[in-house]
Amino acid sequence: MQSIQPGDIISYNEMCLSEGYSLQRGMNFQVNGKTSVILMSLRKGAPYADRLEDDGQVLIYEGHDVPRNEAAYPKLVDQLMITPKGALTQNGKFFQAAHNFKNSDSEPELIKVYEKIKDGIWVYNGVFELIDAWQEESENRSVFKFKLRISDKTISEKAERADELKDLNHNRMIPTSVKLEVWKRDKGKCVECGSSDNLHFDHILPFSKGGTSLKIDNIQLLCARHNLQKSDKIV
Repeated sequence: MQSIQPGDIISYNEMCLSEGYSLQRGMNFQVNGKTSVILMSLRKGAPYADRLEDDGQVLIYEGHDVPRNEAAYPKLVDQLMITPKGALTQNGKFFQAAHNFKNSDSEPELIKVYEKIKDGIWVYNGVFELIDAWQEESENRSVFKFKLRISDKTISEKAERADELKDLNHNRMIPTSVKLEVWKRDKGKCVECGSSDNLHFDHILPFSKGGTSLKIDNIQLLCARHNLQKSDKIV
């Protein structure tokens, strides 16, 4: 499978195929020794209170609740650091990684972030660095919050390591509201050929050349072929 790039629009199955395992939970810390992955949503009614800050450069991601087989009403109990058997939960693993970075000279954990924008429609938001974590009170219970900063790095599929991007045109997330408006305006099709396959949220004027991720006028849907053709023309 061709490497997924930030802004690519994919299905759930394509996302799982790209990662090499079934993404059955929202937080996935170094599964099978691979890069950590989180699934997020900023849609109305999303189960967790994720949010963006600093014009899309920072993601504040909420930790996950206890499984339903451990609590009849997960939203009424504290999110856990440790399982009943004494192992770290996914919250605990991400929390520990964030504090290892804060308390040492180690590099931050790199996290691949996928966002659900509509049923059956996911977007790869790119690689983020996990730089902080804390617990706070929310509606009479304790929840985890994780601070992730968008990175100028990508993950090599073969080596599973970080490589510097040579030409970055994506250093902040496109807001969900912009993605949805662009999807509606372009009718879920490439603006050049009308294809509905292998779509990508494209910056008309790249961010590196002064474009913005925050306005629908600078974002369009392109298929992989026309996105590549456009990239080849940009000097």
